[in-house]
Amino acid sequence: MKPTAETPALDLNRAIVLRPVTSNDESIRHGEARLLEAVGLAQALGLDVASADAGVLRQISPRSYFGAGRVERLKDQAETLGAGVVVVDAALSPVQQRNLEQDTGAKVIDRTGLILEIFGLRARTKEGRLQVELARQHYERSRLVRTWTHLERQRGGLGKTGGPGETQIELDRRIIADRIVRLKRELEDVRRTRRLQRRARARAGLPAVVLVGYTNAGKSTLFNRLTQAGVLAKDMLFATLDPTARQVKLPSGRAVIMSDTVGFISDLPHELVEAFRATLEAVSEADLLLHVRDIAHAESEQQRGDVLKVLAQLAADAGEKSPPVLEVWNKIDQLDDATRSARLRRAEALEAGAGALHPVAVSAATGEGIDVLLARIDAAAFSATRTVTLHLAPDQGKLRARIAAAGRILEETSDDEGRITLKAELLVEDVARFAPPESTPEAPPRAAE
Repeated sequence: MKPTAETPALDLNRAIVLRPVTSNDESIRHGEARLLEAVGLAQALGLDVASADAGVLRQISPRSYFGAGRVERLKDQAETLGAGVVVVDAALSPVQQRNLEQDTGAKVIDRTGLILEIFGLRARTKEGRLQVELARQHYERSRLVRTWTHLERQRGGLGKTGGPGETQIELDRRIIADRIVRLKRELEDVRRTRRLQRRARARAGLPAVVLVGYTNAGKSTLFNRLTQAGVLAKDMLFATLDPTARQVKLPSGRAVIMSDTVGFISDLPHELVEAFRATLEAVSEADLLLHVRDIAHAESEQQRGDVLKVLAQLAADAGEKSPPVLEVWNKIDQLDDATRSARLRRAEALEAGAGALHPVAVSAATGEGIDVLLARIDAAAFSATRTVTLHLAPDQGKLRARIAAAGRILEETSDDEGRITLKAELLVEDVARFAPPESTPEAPPRAAE
């Protein structure tokens, strides 16, 4: 349809945001709250949201997700508002996305595609760009299901392109598969470098403290407050994408290495968890996690559940238990006096379970509570234990006794020549004394005397 005075041209910077509400979603989070989050995601991409609606969807159409009547109304709405983009806060199949685009005449983006677009916009470092590109390639591979007309063509070719008769879709799939292999190889180099850096910090006796939390909870503002790092901090979903690490001095005079991470979000796309594994490894290998919560947010408890779900997934993937978690209740400056007092009392009184850490209420924006937080980090980070593997020569019996006295020996084996391999649980500050710099994984050195 050609634009007229009544039907303006569709603007690709103008969007309609839809949050389909199903019975399952109702039990997890109210549709209106999720709609606000979806609007925030669209705005983070720079879209002008012309209309936003959360509506009950009783049955999902395999063809176009929404029923024919709803699709027709959506087409009319897009033409009336001049919206060239429709954001659907749900996972669409490739066929559903294609049919919606054909039926409405607008570009359709689902939740995963939207988050990928934001990540692509935010990535600044080589690592960040590699991770986003890997996630995008996984996503695009799933879209190659007769999504575009050119994929129906038959194309002949040389042996290196699969021979005569290979379809364009097969060629595109192979190109994407080859690129995924290359990206994974490059990211493995990044992962190896990060492991070496973490080992170096561990040998220096510096515990790793990692900030995690729901997107826009204030992690970067808190990180800047504690480290003066100058990381981008905006009231915007996924303002921070590239991880940053800085040393933080504590009240005792000791120091920790603190890292900021990408924000979590409900229904975090699987492609992103996979692609960002090199970055998220820091979460699994941390000595202490600071779970930054926006305590002033109406959905703070639900966001907490979403973050804990991702942390549990990461721990399971790593085959290890999750590190200790210290909750940081941020943005108390945004609470009214009565709510603020109640939250402060709750933070002091709350027992989250055996061995759990009391939450700390702070305002990263004003600095309130930061001294208390630093003291809690000091106590928690240096009471943490780490499991290490040590290799002792036959004449290092006294060293073995010192290791046993300082910590706990979990496993012990010896070879025919009397060399001993210990798996021991030690306090963070003792790791640096007993675990010297490693040479190569194939030839581990002797433990320090």
